[in-house]
Amino acid sequence: MKRLRPWFTLQGLIALSIVVCLLAMLLVTALQGYRGARAVLIAAATDSARQLSSLLDERTERLLSPGQNALHMLVHDPLITSDSLRERSARLPALAQLLGDGKTVSAVYAGYPSGEFFLVRRVPEGGLDGFQLPEGTHFLVQSVERDAEQMLGRWLFYDAALHQIGSRPVPEYQYDPRTRPWYQLAQTSEGVVLTEPYLFFTTGQVGLTMALRSNLTGAVLGLDAAVDDLAVEVKDMHLTPGTQMAIVSGRRVVAYPDLDKLIVRDEGAEPRLAMINELQVPVLAELADLKLDSSEVQLLPREDGDWYVISLPLTRIGNDLGRVLIAMPGKEMLAGVVGILKHQAMWALVLMLLLVLIGWALGQRLGGPLKALADQVGHLANMEFSQKIGVRSRIREVNDLGVVIGRMAGAIHHFQQISLALSRETRLERMLDVVLEHLIDMAKGRGGAVFLCDEGSGELRLASGINAEHYPQSMTLDEELRSKPARVLATRLDRDHRYLTLALRDRQENLLGVLAVEVSPLLPAKTVSSLRQFLDSLSGTLAVAIETRQLFEDQQVLMESIIRLLATAIDAKSPYTGGHCDRVPQLAEMLLNRALDSETGALAQFSMDDEQRYAFRIAAWMHDCGKITSPEYVVDKATKLETIYNRIHEVRTRFEVLWRDAEIRYWQGLAEGRDEAELAAELAQTRQRLQAEFEEVAKANVGGEFMREEDVERLHQIAEQTWVRHFDDRLGLSQEEMQQLDGVPAQALPVVERLLSDKSEHKVPWGDRKPPVAKDDPRNIWGFDMEAPQYSFDRGELHNLSIQRGTLTAEERFKINDHIVQTLIMLSTLPFPRALRDVPQLAATHHEKLDGTGYPRRLGEDQLSVPDRVLAIADIFEALTAADRPYKPAKTLSEAVKIMLFMAKDRHIDGELLALFLRTGVHEQYGQLFLQPQQCDQVDVEGCLAQLQEWQLIA
Repeated sequence: MKRLRPWFTLQGLIALSIVVCLLAMLLVTALQGYRGARAVLIAAATDSARQLSSLLDERTERLLSPGQNALHMLVHDPLITSDSLRERSARLPALAQLLGDGKTVSAVYAGYPSGEFFLVRRVPEGGLDGFQLPEGTHFLVQSVERDAEQMLGRWLFYDAALHQIGSRPVPEYQYDPRTRPWYQLAQTSEGVVLTEPYLFFTTGQVGLTMALRSNLTGAVLGLDAAVDDLAVEVKDMHLTPGTQMAIVSGRRVVAYPDLDKLIVRDEGAEPRLAMINELQVPVLAELADLKLDSSEVQLLPREDGDWYVISLPLTRIGNDLGRVLIAMPGKEMLAGVVGILKHQAMWALVLMLLLVLIGWALGQRLGGPLKALADQVGHLANMEFSQKIGVRSRIREVNDLGVVIGRMAGAIHHFQQISLALSRETRLERMLDVVLEHLIDMAKGRGGAVFLCDEGSGELRLASGINAEHYPQSMTLDEELRSKPARVLATRLDRDHRYLTLALRDRQENLLGVLAVEVSPLLPAKTVSSLRQFLDSLSGTLAVAIETRQLFEDQQVLMESIIRLLATAIDAKSPYTGGHCDRVPQLAEMLLNRALDSETGALAQFSMDDEQRYAFRIAAWMHDCGKITSPEYVVDKATKLETIYNRIHEVRTRFEVLWRDAEIRYWQGLAEGRDEAELAAELAQTRQRLQAEFEEVAKANVGGEFMREEDVERLHQIAEQTWVRHFDDRLGLSQEEMQQLDGVPAQALPVVERLLSDKSEHKVPWGDRKPPVAKDDPRNIWGFDMEAPQYSFDRGELHNLSIQRGTLTAEERFKINDHIVQTLIMLSTLPFPRALRDVPQLAATHHEKLDGTGYPRRLGEDQLSVPDRVLAIADIFEALTAADRPYKPAKTLSEAVKIMLFMAKDRHIDGELLALFLRTGVHEQYGQLFLQPQQCDQVDVEGCLAQLQEWQLIA
């Protein structure tokens, strides 16, 4: 990311600081003022809302109380016991007086248990919609009587003086009060009951019905009370112009300033009161659904802005508790606060401009020296800690700043170098030397030392020291030194110097060692105290670094020990190859060191760091770890017929059988009266032939010479002889051997067997154990390129005896070669760290050849590194000169070198490395360490090098 160049000057920064401080002060003041004013406004709004709620409660009570009182008086009126229209009409004056002006109580009526009904309604000045009334009608009486189960509806009309001016039968007026909610509700209650608010059909007013049952007759008195005055109250009580208010009972709106929204006129249905969500005021609908925990004004964030809302309970309206919902727009409620904040901001701006001018002038006085100091500090930013730091200024703090920055530069330099040593230096001794050197420089002292605990010897040993001639090399780790190491060490050092001593402990508080640094006597006590604090802070990091490196070294030792244990186990597995896994790494490191020391030729540019050399050493020790899977009898196979044992004994037994058969024929011939001399000569001839044939078979079994075709043919001729087996060859077999005989029919005894044979049960199939070495095998993720034989083993007697060179069949040789396959597979599964990630490749490449004909991956010259080639030469030379191989005699140095020369010519091994091997005398050094004296003959090194030059393998 591109770095931005700072462009503020000091005076600009001071001015900016003033601006920022003033802005911060303004923001804090404004925020506090805003929060305070907002709290006051919310409290005031809450009080206003509560007063409004109380006022509405009072108005509601004033609207409903007269009607309730009237019902309590009417329950004792003769109207309750009247059973005819005439008697009921006689009570009209009292009922007309109760109706008053009709604004609050619009109708009073009585419903009787017989189903009869009597209602008195004041007619408003504009008349009643849907009613045909005589002119001058002030009161309307609606009556329903029953006669012989028939309902007789009649309307009576009265003027203001209660004179009847008309009467009309209304047969269609079939009103049964017993089916009405107010009647049924009153029957289940002892007091006055109220219905849900609704829209009166006749007057269009919003109201509710109050009813009271007479305990005397069971009749129910009722009256319709209008509550639409509440809408007027709500309209007059807005706290702000945009305030939204509504009175609800449940979710039904009882009062709202806009009557057009309050009354819903659905098509084909009677007008009704709106539900809260039908007002098209989303904030009130959302407020109605909220369950507020307090009666305080609360903030309600919405997409259309912030609203301050409150929901307060009212006197019961109908069956539900009424609520007043109030929602005030935040921008209207806080409009006054915003104005005050703007006024404050204007004054703050004026003050800011004045102070900026003052700050600019002061900044110019400070800018010069600080600019020079900034240039010097710039060198520190470029890691130039040797630059002299210091300025002259009339301001003491600026001078002091220069001194402090100079000290800081030195401290940073030392701390930087210490940190680099702790993080990068892998060698413990070198890390301690670097850390100690910088600590001594910081202390202005002459010397110092680091002592580390050696738990094995029980001593505190000097691990690193500078000018440490007067320091003890070791001290006994007694109890006193363990408990207070820093203090005790200070007392045991000479008293001619001033020391800072510090105990080094690991994360478990175990003592790792002690640090001692000489301090200059000229150093101020405050500086010494600061240095001690720095050492205290550093001690933990230094202790962890020491512990980490010791742990790393211990893990390396443990890992190498485990690897050597595995290599030793592989060597110990076979008494004939013992020492191979031990000798090859040593020989490989000898040659690798010579290659690294080479300053001329093709290897002049070759180099390896410590991690790479360590990885090579591990790979050399692990190069034959796959042999742990190789069958021991195959690795040690000294004769051709050898498996777990040498099967030549079986063959010899068969010859013994033929020997006995010859003797039996001799005695049978005598018994039959044949000529004894003739039989004796025949027996002697057979015995002589059998002895000769067995010697031929035994000689072939040893495999010391190349088998010619005529020798193989002779074996087949010998094998044609037969003997008779009288015992079942399937008895006493293992389960695996029995599985080998599946599909082979058993022969009836006695059976004529060939002297030597290749039977089907001698061929052991791979099954699911075939290694993934084929190039096109989907399991092959390692890049192997080998051809596996058809069978895992072929133990056929003729097949084994016909081996032309050595003692191993193609199947057994593949088993031997498979060890390198298993080496790569096994090592690839190990979670090697980054530094050792090449170990599997190094360990599994020593059988590859430069011409690409090696195994297991057929790597070519351009794919083989110098370490790969070094390990290949070491493995071959050790194998040629090893004196513990059962199938070949050990080669002398000259014989081994001669063979390797031709291997270099055939591009099997590297000619440059072979020349280096001979030129530097690695072969002689190895011979003195590991070979028998008779093997260490003279090698014509110059002749060998000349031969390599002739073949153009070296320059």
